[in-house]
Amino acid sequence: VQLVESGGGLVQAGDSLRLSCAASGGTFSWHVIGWFRQAAGKEREFVAAISWSGESSHYADSLKGRFTISRDNAKNTVYLQMNSLKPEDTAVYYCAARSDRYDSSWYSAEYQYDSWGQGTQVTVSS
Repeated sequence: VQLVESGGGLVQAGDSLRLSCAASGGTFSWHVIGWFRQAAGKEREFVAAISWSGESSHYADSLKGRFTISRDNAKNTVYLQMNSLKPEDTAVYYCAARSDRYDSSWYSAEYQYDSWGQGTQVTVSS
């Protein structure tokens, strides 16, 4: 599948932002979708993942409670709702996909994903 992220931008600390990951090609509904982020000078890190049915989700421990991942298979889109944003959330956010037959969301490593989007920049000012 091909992935395109959107929804990034410049916001203030405490604001909310919703990112979208639109997919084309392949059978989107059979793919796990994950979100990762990479801050300047740092390695890319896992943010969240959602199973192909949407019934299972998995978050980085540090982000639980502020970020919510969801999907709409009819629209071939996965969302990342980010609340109470902090300056340390500033990063390029990427979505990634992998086909999965187990309806699991427990994929948090980059090598586990086959397709990646180009990323969308999120900047949180203090």
